[in-house]
Amino acid sequence: MSGIEDLIYSTTLLFFIFDPFATVPLFISMTKGQSEHEQASSANKAVLVAGILFVIFALIGTELLGMFSITTDAFRIAGGIDLLLMAMEIIFSLTLSKNENSSVAWVIIATPILSGPGVITTAILLVHLYGQFTVLIAGAIGLAITWGVMRNSLLISKKVGNNAIEIFSKIIGLLLAAIAVEFIMRGAVDYVLNNLDVAFLLPLF
Repeated sequence: MSGIEDLIYSTTLLFFIFDPFATVPLFISMTKGQSEHEQASSANKAVLVAGILFVIFALIGTELLGMFSITTDAFRIAGGIDLLLMAMEIIFSLTLSKNENSSVAWVIIATPILSGPGVITTAILLVHLYGQFTVLIAGAIGLAITWGVMRNSLLISKKVGNNAIEIFSKIIGLLLAAIAVEFIMRGAVDYVLNNLDVAFLLPLF
């Protein structure tokens, strides 16, 4: 593929993995108690932090995980556990973290939602295929579109109403729980498969 085609492909792939349209209902439900200014600030911070994490892992992702002897599979499992706890908070209206400031929601939106294991893994793989420059530009475009979608979600929260958001947030919680289980299961299965050959070869030495 040419440079432009590489950029278009990388941008499209990352945009689908960022999946801002799936993030909007979660963003609305997690920031429903905030003022319009606070919601806008949460959206800005979420995309900014997601962008910083994306750049870090695009530049030194492989080296960073290797430095701490962390596999991508282990990172996926950890992200799944984080998502599962968040889903439990939404479904059962729990507060697992003692923080009176609801602006903490932007941290969860930034990671593991926007910059979760899928994005980090994809960023590392795309860098190997197309180089850092192409992937960084693609990530910037994808995050810019994501930011625009999230900022427009503020209008949705006013028109839909709190009751509808409350009901929809429970559904989102269930979906998040399912995604979390997928992360954990995929990470566990891939870890076993990746280390299966090693386990069989050890008795030979």
